[in-house]
Amino acid sequence: MQFLSFVKKEFYHITRDKRTMFILLVMPIVQIVIFGFALTNEVKNSSVAVLDQSKDSETSALIEEIDASSYFTVKKQLNSYKEIEPEFKKGNIKMIIVFPQDFAEDLKHFNKAQVQLISDASDPNLANTMNSYATNIIMDYQNRINDGLKLPYRIKTEYRMLYNPQLKGAYNFVPGVMSMVLMLICTMMTAITIVKEKELGTLEVMLVSPVQPLKIVVAKAVPYLLLSIVNISTILLLSVFVLDVPINGSIILLVMEAILFTITTLALGLLISTVTDSQQTAMFISLTGMFLPTVMLSGFMFPIENMPIALQVLSNIVPAKWFYSIVKAVMIKGVGIGSIWKETLILTGMTAFFLLLSIKKFKIRLA
Repeated sequence: MQFLSFVKKEFYHITRDKRTMFILLVMPIVQIVIFGFALTNEVKNSSVAVLDQSKDSETSALIEEIDASSYFTVKKQLNSYKEIEPEFKKGNIKMIIVFPQDFAEDLKHFNKAQVQLISDASDPNLANTMNSYATNIIMDYQNRINDGLKLPYRIKTEYRMLYNPQLKGAYNFVPGVMSMVLMLICTMMTAITIVKEKELGTLEVMLVSPVQPLKIVVAKAVPYLLLSIVNISTILLLSVFVLDVPINGSIILLVMEAILFTITTLALGLLISTVTDSQQTAMFISLTGMFLPTVMLSGFMFPIENMPIALQVLSNIVPAKWFYSIVKAVMIKGVGIGSIWKETLILTGMTAFFLLLSIKKFKIRLA
């Protein structure tokens, strides 16, 4: 009963403040619509795999040329078409280059051959960019081998876009904006809760109550968790019915992962609130400290593989990076928990770490 009383008190504080309610419920709608319709990006330097069914000197030379370019890194050699879909669902490969059988023989005897580029179009800008770069590399190779030939060779490139054949930008930005909205709003709003109690002098009243610090911390987060579930539902409804972004995977799995990420951000916000002494400081840390890493290092605005090694390593501590990967995999590619267990485990570990540290800091500051 004491715990529920604290939860009700937090609900009253939130619902009485119209500005807080606007930030919690209206801003996510505005952001998802604006970002979903307006944003585009351009990327390069992506990991690719090769399915070489010809295995001749011409395909080897072309593969080496692709790998040597600044735009691609050949990560894996495949053996059959059956390996293509699993590789895409793992999320490590962005494009697969397929050379058919008798590639060299077709060039020599018929003066033409075909190359198939299979791209992960859940990120349409990345897919278009990769196709353009790969086509240019193939055309450069074709021009060199044609030098001096009376009957020039022709290599035809065939495109195939998976998951997003219409190349809609919303397929990329909806998962990213979902990550950013939950990260910023949940972290910022919870970051000022305990600090606000300190400034108003009501924290001392809580301390004389028999409620344990753990329950106080959790009670601060519960209202924001429930309101965040409303936000998650709103974002998914807007994504499907306004932005035409399908949910190809399990909606239950997607919602559960979103709730897990929300709890992670709430725990982070509580940690910030326990180590700061003013609302301005808490808000500054949550906005500045969370906004830039979320936008820059989560992977939805700028590809992480383009960044220096130090920033690539640093991106691993940004919770939004892992949630963004989860949402894209479940929502766009339709994968199950077997493909995202690592990201889920990482978010669970982050949640436990932030929550335990915030409780420890809270006790220390009360001593």
